[in-house]
Amino acid sequence: MKFLLAAVNAKYIHSNSAVYSLKAYAGKELEQYIEIAEYTINNRAEQILADIYERRPDVIGFSCYIWNYRLIEELLVDLHKLMPTLPIWLGGPEVTFDAAEIMAEYPMLSGIMVGEGEAAFRELVWYYLEQSGETGKHRVSSLKSIAGLCLKNGFTPARDLMNLNSLPFPYEDLSEFENRIIYYESGRGCPYRCSYCLSSIDKMVRLRDIDTVKKELQFFLDRLVPQVKFIDRTFNCMHQHAQEIWQYILEHDNGVTNFHFEIAADILTDCEIALLRRMRPGLIQLEIGVQSVNPGTLETIHRTMNLEKVKQVVGEIRKGNNIHQHLDLIAGLPHEDYKSLRNSFNVAYAMKPNQLQLGFLKVLKGSEMHDRAKEYGICHMEKPPYEILYTGWLSYPEVQKLKKVEEMVELYYNSGQYSHVLPFLEKAFEDPFQMFEAMAAYFELKKYFWNSPSRAFRYEILLNFALEYNRENAEVYKELFIYDMYLRENLKSRPGFAKDLSLYRDVLQKKYREAQSKDLLLGYEDYESRQIRKMTHMEPFCYPVWDMSRWKGEADGNIRFYLLFDYKQRSPLWYEARTAVLAEDGEST
Repeated sequence: MKFLLAAVNAKYIHSNSAVYSLKAYAGKELEQYIEIAEYTINNRAEQILADIYERRPDVIGFSCYIWNYRLIEELLVDLHKLMPTLPIWLGGPEVTFDAAEIMAEYPMLSGIMVGEGEAAFRELVWYYLEQSGETGKHRVSSLKSIAGLCLKNGFTPARDLMNLNSLPFPYEDLSEFENRIIYYESGRGCPYRCSYCLSSIDKMVRLRDIDTVKKELQFFLDRLVPQVKFIDRTFNCMHQHAQEIWQYILEHDNGVTNFHFEIAADILTDCEIALLRRMRPGLIQLEIGVQSVNPGTLETIHRTMNLEKVKQVVGEIRKGNNIHQHLDLIAGLPHEDYKSLRNSFNVAYAMKPNQLQLGFLKVLKGSEMHDRAKEYGICHMEKPPYEILYTGWLSYPEVQKLKKVEEMVELYYNSGQYSHVLPFLEKAFEDPFQMFEAMAAYFELKKYFWNSPSRAFRYEILLNFALEYNRENAEVYKELFIYDMYLRENLKSRPGFAKDLSLYRDVLQKKYREAQSKDLLLGYEDYESRQIRKMTHMEPFCYPVWDMSRWKGEADGNIRFYLLFDYKQRSPLWYEARTAVLAEDGEST
């Protein structure tokens, strides 16, 4: 008997922790009967179908989420045509809250595992194993005796919430996770009641034993896993638990592994901030949900947030220059119109996060937002991901306009490739939102949204855009772009607006000798001068592009600085080259 657990992930680098947890909980006695197959939404349905057919399962279960359910719906219909006697099961948040309706819509389904599925799945495997005659242990004689299922004729009794300490560690074999993100949970549930979130349904926070968590984290550390992403909702809601984990990570840092946490910034304590400031640069990253700064919106969605404390905490963490901070906003919440959202964006942007995610409300089945959607005038997509089309405060054309703004933020801010150009360009606009709004209009005018310009060409696009609004500073922009470009890579070909370096050949050689004499090329002692010049880069500048607050308005075209870009030493947060400034007068920094 083979029970196939099929997961369809959003990307190849993702993994599905749910199916591995199900298999681990089933235990050693049953593991030989359980097989896991992971695909992505980028695989064609016929590819997945053919692979499942080749595996010849006796039973199959799909793990269902908003990002994969459309594809799974297609698969289960065609799979039934190919293998009409194959029992098909579904589980996951996308099918938990309207399980009876789904069973009625797809009569080929055998059933749905509702809610937490580990215990139900183990009994389900025993049931099919006994039906196959491969065991005489008659532990589970009927599906009706298994709690936590939705069957064709109704629901079986609900299951109690699980004790997380009963869950086995699902990652004993890491061979399936090479070059992929590991998802790990040290707790389930959330004490907050945000009306758009399914985590608000389970208000009881359950934690895994802290000694067990430390042991499992050490397993990842010992094996130099690149990234471990905690899927706990509001990880720091239980302060002692969070502090112990952060302290352990700090003390056992292997110099490689990165840990991701979703937190509430306004409940961080001074002690926790001090602890975070001690982390190795790049050791952890924090995702912080701001969602909105509109008081009426926050009250309506039951979100408690001290905005001033959020600003203060984000600023304190940023000062440490050691932690990647990712802030989230949600467009489409009640009482948030276009003007209000612009304000929320500008407030979040002013906190200077490493990334700012402008997302769009997804009206999830089972959430309060779903139940009150008509009351709020919310119209959303009929199929997953149930994203808003419009609301009582935000029209459909405004939503589409915001989507283009979001794409500009993703390309030009979140990429981190324009970190010195953008702050200078912002000065030509009333506020940052207006700048990205104008970028979106420029992209639309030039039809770039349809043509997907290459990364290299995006620099020229942004330069041309900047010159339309601030042409008097054309030479400043060109140097800022050159600086941002060389910070990330030693360009093989220079853009057309760059200086002709052949005109500076002699002085560049002189500046390289100067850099060596001032110990600015440490680590290159075993290389010849020609090799060093290939491995690094030296660029002449008229303006202090690394810190434009030093610029006093000089615009005479005179070279004042030479910047050395060292690619052997990069910043762990942005992966930018180390730079050293050699002034024309011989000074260096």
